[in-house]
Amino acid sequence: MMFNEKYKLHPISAIINFIKVLKDMILPFIVVVTVNGFGGSRDSDGWPSFITYSIYAFVLIFLLVSGIVKWKRFRYWFEEGELRIEYGLFVKKMRYIPFERIQSLNYTEGIFHRPFGLVKVKVETAGGGPTKEADAVLTAITKDAAEQIKREMIQTKSKQPVELNEAIQREVVLMEEPRPIFTMSIKDLIVLASTSGGVGVFFSGLAVFAAQFSNIIPYEMIYDEIVVFIRFGALIIVLGVFFVLLVAWVVSVILTLINYYNFTISIEDNEIVITRGLLEKKKITLPLSRIQGVRVVENPFRQLIGYASIIVDSAGGSLEEKDEKIRLLPLVKKTKIHCVLEQIFLELDLEPNFITVPKRSRKFFYRLDFLWIIPVSATVIYFFYPFGLLSLILLPLSYIFGMWQHRTAGYAVNGPHLVMRYRNLSKVTIWMEKKRIQSMTERMTFFQKRKNVSSIITTIKSGVGGSTAIVPHLDKADAERLINWYQPIKPNAIQKEKEQPIV
Repeated sequence: MMFNEKYKLHPISAIINFIKVLKDMILPFIVVVTVNGFGGSRDSDGWPSFITYSIYAFVLIFLLVSGIVKWKRFRYWFEEGELRIEYGLFVKKMRYIPFERIQSLNYTEGIFHRPFGLVKVKVETAGGGPTKEADAVLTAITKDAAEQIKREMIQTKSKQPVELNEAIQREVVLMEEPRPIFTMSIKDLIVLASTSGGVGVFFSGLAVFAAQFSNIIPYEMIYDEIVVFIRFGALIIVLGVFFVLLVAWVVSVILTLINYYNFTISIEDNEIVITRGLLEKKKITLPLSRIQGVRVVENPFRQLIGYASIIVDSAGGSLEEKDEKIRLLPLVKKTKIHCVLEQIFLELDLEPNFITVPKRSRKFFYRLDFLWIIPVSATVIYFFYPFGLLSLILLPLSYIFGMWQHRTAGYAVNGPHLVMRYRNLSKVTIWMEKKRIQSMTERMTFFQKRKNVSSIITTIKSGVGGSTAIVPHLDKADAERLINWYQPIKPNAIQKEKEQPIV
């Protein structure tokens, strides 16, 4: 193999580039077409329409030609332990990416890739790119070419000679077979789709419909025809809104099923490999060394039926990726969480002994809510009496929720690992390694000082920014214990004397 041999993308890249640009321009294109009356007035002699359609055709042809030119100008090759890329439509650009800096190679098989056995490869390095793009994107290459990039990366990182024969190359690639860890069942996939954000919209629409229906039926016979007509019209509106929300929920379920179909996790070469998708099959590789924290998230409804989600905070990545917090397991039975995590994170203590917040801090969890609930309820009662009295139910609900938060909050320390547990709406349990924590802050307000409690806030790197976790209203002694645990150990005087050179 010539080491400086340059490789091209598959010709389908030209079509993909064209469709990508067209998708970005579709909204302004529709606006322009609509404003121009879809080609001109029918009363004209035809020339305005001909000119308008000619402009539209010219724009489409220009976009297609630009996609072809981009494909023709794109080259990549391997040289001196680097992935080198040459590209540019009007100005030729060069990009050199050292293999040792590459953190992950993510693969995507879209509807244009699968018929030709191709993949899109996104190259991400430590720290991610400064723009919204990944460090490098190979729009369409063969799976063998993608394996070749991975092979070159492994060879460089392991300091092996480049001139390996094919037998040794195959041994490098197959050195560690993917080890399946978890596959989402159809049942779990349906539960995930049904309990996604869209289901909340559905039930809120159902509640609105039920309230309107109950208001109409009891009073329909005692109001005159005008009132009946008005209420019937309101019912039609509510039914329409309910139908729209129902359709939105169904679409949300379908999209979730398509996106997470055949969701599988495996371990390969010290990397977590996540594969999912029906129409567009995605393969995401996440090096274990990039993981900063592991979260188990239980929203109230899923907690009730015994399910949770597992999210990992990953350092680096590009801004293009929406999931700085990667869904390692979008949905899993709580009884299976330990079985899955202990195969990936061998050093984590999955059954920590939590130190909870003291009883004297209970009122801090609901007192602030009362400050806004009481004036809001008073206003609602004044203007909407007697139905406004229903707003008073917020007071006991806030108190119950505060007690729920109080019982959840706590922390545990196990050697170099810190486990924090807290609740906003969802219950969150997060494992962090001491060396991964970017900062730890103790915060104490005037009222907390009177009760000898304080809050601990930790920050870890997540994506291109940071992610925080907080255990509120801890005992002051526990908070200081955490701060002392996080601070680096300073050598004592005897150790310093031993470190001094003998003269």
